[in-house]
Amino acid sequence: MSRAEPVGASIVAEGLRKTFEAPGGGPLHAVDGISLQVRQGELTALVGPDGAGKTTLLRMMAGLLKPDAGNLRVLGIDVAQDPQTVQDRISYMPQRFGLYEDLSVQENLDLYADLHGVPQEVRRERFAHMLEMTDMARFTARPAGKLSGGMKQKLGLACTLVRSPDLLLLDEPSVGVDPLSRRDLWRIVQQLVDDEKLSVIVSTAYMDEAERCAQVFVMHQGRLLDEGAPGALRERARGLTYVATPPTGTPARDLQARLIDAKPLIIDAVPKGGAVWFIRQPEADAPALDALLDGIGCQPRPEELEDAFMMMLRQQQAQEAGAVAEAPVPSPPSPLKDKEDGQKDGPVIVVRDLVRQFGDFTAVARTSFDVARGEIFGLLGPNGAGKTTTFRMLCGLLPASSGHLEVAGMNLRTARAQARARIGYVSQKFELYGKLSVRENLEFFGGAYGLRGQALRSRVAATLAQFELEPTAISGLLPGGFKQRLAMATGLLHEPDILFLDEPTSGIDPLARRAFWRTITMLAQAGVTVIITTHFMEEAEYCDRIAIQDAGKVLALGTPQQVREQAGDASADMNSAFIAIVEQGRAKAVEGVAA
Repeated sequence: MSRAEPVGASIVAEGLRKTFEAPGGGPLHAVDGISLQVRQGELTALVGPDGAGKTTLLRMMAGLLKPDAGNLRVLGIDVAQDPQTVQDRISYMPQRFGLYEDLSVQENLDLYADLHGVPQEVRRERFAHMLEMTDMARFTARPAGKLSGGMKQKLGLACTLVRSPDLLLLDEPSVGVDPLSRRDLWRIVQQLVDDEKLSVIVSTAYMDEAERCAQVFVMHQGRLLDEGAPGALRERARGLTYVATPPTGTPARDLQARLIDAKPLIIDAVPKGGAVWFIRQPEADAPALDALLDGIGCQPRPEELEDAFMMMLRQQQAQEAGAVAEAPVPSPPSPLKDKEDGQKDGPVIVVRDLVRQFGDFTAVARTSFDVARGEIFGLLGPNGAGKTTTFRMLCGLLPASSGHLEVAGMNLRTARAQARARIGYVSQKFELYGKLSVRENLEFFGGAYGLRGQALRSRVAATLAQFELEPTAISGLLPGGFKQRLAMATGLLHEPDILFLDEPTSGIDPLARRAFWRTITMLAQAGVTVIITTHFMEEAEYCDRIAIQDAGKVLALGTPQQVREQAGDASADMNSAFIAIVEQGRAKAVEGVAA
């Protein structure tokens, strides 16, 4: 006899467990005894670090994985006994939604309507509703492969919703999309909840997205750490959150590094708005905090959900003796070869009137900037803005159509191979060999960088220790954060002068991002030049300067503070400044066309 369903619950889980075989052998409890209830007609978030079990839990809710133990009822149905009935009433959008890139937008909608058995008489109204909601009615004839990343995500959501479900499951829907596209996606989701009273469960790495939700479940290593409304969870951090402003001329990331390393006193620290936001330990005494700040004043600030989230994760870290939860800071790289390249005082990257065309399409239009030795330079822009094309030209992976491009003192037109030997590169997608072990990947790429014999063995051993990587683990089976760690280690193996990072933190949680940026700060302090693209606007705060591109043109170039001022609000967060800069640029472009 089935139990009575709690009133207003769309999901009820009791003692839910799912176990896989770990990459190194032995059991991996991806979901480990979770009990929870999700209310109907609300927006609910699953948050947690990589490997927390969020995707596994969503896939069980979608009837795609069978629980090993416990009970799971979705919309009042036992999903283990009747997964098909559940699947007939829900829609699920995984992290990598399967669009057919050779088919047009309309053809993708038609295909998914066929797969879900949507009656012909329902389609016209449903398609019109989805196209209006996603603002894609103008693009129905465009091949999906020609869409920007943000538009692909919106099309994926529209295809997921070709039928009207009772429950929508979204697995990190905004990973890899720019702030404008992320804003559009959430506007759509909120409209579905408000207008259709749809129940939506979303997993996310963005704490500002979780703040929008009525209910938040915090997961870690398959278990539930806490749950509640964002306001209730924020109470954990009440009275512990502060903001400190570094002296003029001191990068906020340097103060952040000092604070985040002071683990007995400080729980977390992150640069924001030219200052550093930090959380002190409840037991931290005032004299010790004053000594740490060394004359830098600090003021209390309102607590946020991310503060509570970081407190939970740090406390969990402290309880798990011997567990590896974040990458250690590597020792500084070898001194740079100043005498050989003569680049100590001059810029290490020079870009003048850079142009890249693909047939009649201009992806990059007369871009110019310099990057100094030891500088962290951020290249930002919406999906399809031309920043990845610019990035690939800087790396020597794509020739320029015209213009001058100099890297490490060498002209990329005439000395591309020599320049590439001086740079490291970490792609936004995991492009190492998934079937090889961690050690085998490091040895292979070390050989490709010209390391041999004892030099190769020494660098591989040092890198394994620096990044705390398990040498025998199969690379393709690593969690996302550990894959990113391995990709970073590979890019630094040959101790390059310049490091290119293409959206390296896409899809990883705040804990892993803190560890990543602590490493980058030390590299910059040691003289390594870092060029990074990112869709996390908070990461622009770590940069010395940023350039914002759109439609192949540079709209803003300067320090984060200068960009905020150009956006019209010196106190704005970078997310708001980015959106303002891009919208201003697009408005001017429209005015120019009209004129």
